Amino acid sequence: MATTPTPQATVSQNPFADELRTGRSAKPCVLVIFGATGDLTKRKLVPSLMGLAKDGLLPPAFAVVGFARRPWTDDGFRKELADGVKQFGRPDTMAHFDALADAFTFHQSDFGETAGYVALKQKLDQIDRQRGTAGNRIFYLATPPSSYSAILQNLAATGLSTEKDGKFARVIVEKPFGRDIGTAVALNDQVRAAFHERQVFRIDHYLGKETVQNILALRFANGIFEPLWNEKFVDHVQITVAESIGVGSRGGYFEESGIIRDMIQNHLMQVLTLVAMEPPAAITADAVRDEKVKVLKAIRTFKPEEVDEATVRAQYTRGSFGGEDCKGYRDEEGVPKESVTETYAAVRLQINNWRWAQTPFFLRSGKRLSRRVTEVAIHFKHPPHLLFEGGKAQQPNVLLLRIQPDEGVALRFGAKVPGPDVRIRDVRMDFRYGTAFGGETADAYERLLLDSMLGDGTLFARADEVEEAWRIVDSIVAGWKQSKRRPDEYVVGTWGPERADALLGPGRTWRKP
Repeated sequence: MATTPTPQATVSQNPFADELRTGRSAKPCVLVIFGATGDLTKRKLVPSLMGLAKDGLLPPAFAVVGFARRPWTDDGFRKELADGVKQFGRPDTMAHFDALADAFTFHQSDFGETAGYVALKQKLDQIDRQRGTAGNRIFYLATPPSSYSAILQNLAATGLSTEKDGKFARVIVEKPFGRDIGTAVALNDQVRAAFHERQVFRIDHYLGKETVQNILALRFANGIFEPLWNEKFVDHVQITVAESIGVGSRGGYFEESGIIRDMIQNHLMQVLTLVAMEPPAAITADAVRDEKVKVLKAIRTFKPEEVDEATVRAQYTRGSFGGEDCKGYRDEEGVPKESVTETYAAVRLQINNWRWAQTPFFLRSGKRLSRRVTEVAIHFKHPPHLLFEGGKAQQPNVLLLRIQPDEGVALRFGAKVPGPDVRIRDVRMDFRYGTAFGGETADAYERLLLDSMLGDGTLFARADEVEEAWRIVDSIVAGWKQSKRRPDEYVVGTWGPERADALLGPGRTWRKP
């Protein structure tokens, strides 16, 4: 039977298409999404695939199979996905979904039912014949982690995870990668029982954000920053991921994770490694990830008695924000009144290597803070001798990397105020992605899905990265459990508890974006 490649939409004139373009072409493949009836598929995965289609970056032969328990039909599945593209997709992507709609099919089965995987294998073989997808498979685990074990075992048992005759089989695993080092190691063992590490793509969508990737470009594509990127010139580094929303209906889930597991162990640790890593030998998956792991290994495990001095944890309390009265955390649905789970955490980390030995890194993340923002602030040291305004200290120079919103880079420095006297005022040079390149950047999932098709693991977490991050976080959690101190409190709409300012030490303050 002749193959029928998936129709490709016309390449758009989007100026950001080039940001994902590469000299490599993705091979034909089938993407199998486990848990395809969930929000992730509708809100992120399929709209991102349509963004790739719009920019002409999908493989010429491509198909998607949704795998879930619900008794949906192909048409019902396509209708749900179409609604998702309309609501959450980039502008003008609906036409691309319409052109590709028959490439989306649904497969109903329980995750633990081996017969369902046998039938899936037959279905994939049929898609290969009909659509020319060449036997290449990507399996996306968009399910709760409790389903991973059954899925992985069945993929291995039916041979779907095996690569042979030049055909690839890959698995994308969504966070959380465990809830402590023990469960992370167990999950990694389960994954490795079915797939080789080179086949595994642990996805953290923060690494797909354009401004996170720009950390490497800023450091290693320019001659002016890297010579200053060390403890001789940098006083300290602040990494902030703040959210203005509360836990909402996720109180039960959040009570089990807290902000340190939900955000710091993954997102902030990943950003930290990119800021602190040594120059890699090449921008390849193993070279970059080797250097990231070295950073994490240089951060020592906390002793329980050190944790209260090196961290601050807190919970938000009732207050007025954005014109509405907001509940405190312990009043949220699913949260016990006696809860000690943190909705805010600030951590001081020391990287014990030659580059950063005297430079502390401060990480903070919280719910119900003053605004939603993610940024990295590199605070440089004061000049060794103050010449101006009778010795009055100026604010230190700050290099600001804005990850969201208003993506860009800014530099704060002192300049002379016009006039006969020599007076210095802080000014700022500001680069914004939207202004410089004239459009919105592609969604993080677009980049990561494309990289998984290309087999490029650079922006995905490796097993040892995950385990090293958990080692650090577990030691903090263990210290909190032994501590007699309850979490501090902060009012909704503020920047966290007062005690967090003391964490920075004399002469330093948290940025208030």
